[in-house]
Amino acid sequence: MGDVEDIDIYVAQPIHEWQQTEHGRWVMENAYDLTYHTGADHEGWGWQVAIRGEIKDPKKITEYYLRWPKQEKS
Repeated sequence: MGDVEDIDIYVAQPIHEWQQTEHGRWVMENAYDLTYHTGADHEGWGWQVAIRGEIKDPKKITEYYLRWPKQEKS
């Protein structure tokens, strides 16, 4: 995400777009306590956003890593 004044306002659209993807839908259905975290992106002079949640079922954790073995920064 580029350099913006109030990250909490501008992060809503990219999160919503992610929720519409296969990855986002799967996470929304199988994880709980989802939160987002922001931090400075020193390479791109902007912000990085990470969505975190918890999955307790070992089978679901294995499925997650088989479906999405490596998450690229975008």
